[in-house]
Amino acid sequence: MKTIALPLLITLFLINVGFSQEKSKIENSTQLESNIDALVKQYQDLDIFSGVVLVAEKGIPKYSKAFGLANREENVPNTLTTKFDIGSMNKSFTKTLILQLMEEGKLKMTDKLGDYLLGFPETAATKITIMHLLKHRSGLGGYWGRGFNDLPIDQKRIPALVKRIQKLPLDFEPGTDTQYSNAGYVLLGAIVQAITGKTYHQNITERILKPLGMTETYVVDKSEVPDRAIGYFKDMKGNISSNTGFVEVPNPDGGFQSTPEDIARFYNEYFYGATLLSKETKANDDFFGFINSNRKTGGAIPMAGGFPGANTAYYEILRDEISILVFANMDEPVAEQLGAGILAIVRGKTPKKPSLPAIQNIYNHYQRFGLQYIEDNFYSLIDNFHAEDPKGIILNDIGYHFLGNGSIEEALSFFELNVKLFPEDANLWDSLGEGYYKKGDLKKSLQYYKKALKIDPRMPSAKEMVVKLEAKN
Repeated sequence: MKTIALPLLITLFLINVGFSQEKSKIENSTQLESNIDALVKQYQDLDIFSGVVLVAEKGIPKYSKAFGLANREENVPNTLTTKFDIGSMNKSFTKTLILQLMEEGKLKMTDKLGDYLLGFPETAATKITIMHLLKHRSGLGGYWGRGFNDLPIDQKRIPALVKRIQKLPLDFEPGTDTQYSNAGYVLLGAIVQAITGKTYHQNITERILKPLGMTETYVVDKSEVPDRAIGYFKDMKGNISSNTGFVEVPNPDGGFQSTPEDIARFYNEYFYGATLLSKETKANDDFFGFINSNRKTGGAIPMAGGFPGANTAYYEILRDEISILVFANMDEPVAEQLGAGILAIVRGKTPKKPSLPAIQNIYNHYQRFGLQYIEDNFYSLIDNFHAEDPKGIILNDIGYHFLGNGSIEEALSFFELNVKLFPEDANLWDSLGEGYYKKGDLKKSLQYYKKALKIDPRMPSAKEMVVKLEAKN
């Protein structure tokens, strides 16, 4: 996301002696700079990208530039030394610590959550294993919720988060299903602390950052990080806001601040090295087994992280040792999509043309053509939405925007369409119940809250509202 002299950049990478005589595996390598510049300009023209792009081959930078502003309020540009929030890329670091402790004989993958952390309900304590936490199979999901960002900062640190997670219901029997789990990785960090007697952040520094010479990666509170990018995101109307107050604390599930060069150093070791983890450990790990199966295919291994106003993406073509990094201080999934476009360029293909974020795109077309058009063209209008996020959140966000502005009928029209498109999503029925509650139609509100509970009997908000509404009847 920034520019710097090439000699300095080269010192940040492993250099393969004699590489300059080898033929590049990048297609049309002489046009790489102009092709990437042209693609980035398309994103900038839509005002959906600012950040850094780095492409390296066998550790040697082939493209490295910064774009846009790190701080819009103070007109501070992004540079190659600006620190960006890497989001869930942290999880690779947390996993590395767990595997290191396993190598040292300090834990086993079959160990139970309750062996290290007290205060959990019996099912969680006795059935969730270290392996379940690593593979997102614990039954725990996210720990964020309404009002989380407004909590005091001490309530966002590991000890307070563990207490918060202790109160979460399990979404399924541990080991029987898979669900992305930030909560699980917070618990892994707490387990690291319990075993080592040192903080999670001390372990990261001593076991990973110092051995790899990662001097540009920070694991302190965001407010203490120098030369940091402020994150920005837009609402459905295109109004921009900063993400100040989001992810203020670096935790085991996300929140480190770093540069593309430093993260390239980490993943170079993660994918190819044996400094942090032995070859034997990697050979016995499913994820590294998956990586090994792609070392001759030409496929790219993706790593990413993000939240409102921050997105980082890394693509590694293992066969050719080509690394593509995009760090953005704008809303996800822009870094992942731009990175995928650069991956296409590297392969000699035409990258996909960018478009406005899904929520803006839906709202703009709603204003021009009405709600029926949205129903008829929903999937084509959200073509650039994050592939792994539930699609129902798009219309839900728009509905809540109208609800917050007092436009209850418009909000209900979006909530109604949402449950029509995604009838099995309990959260959307819960939102519809809230809409009718705000309208004053308590009968319909109760009906839809009950529908939400029928799909998900554990939904706290629906449970609370059903009790409240039935008490009024």
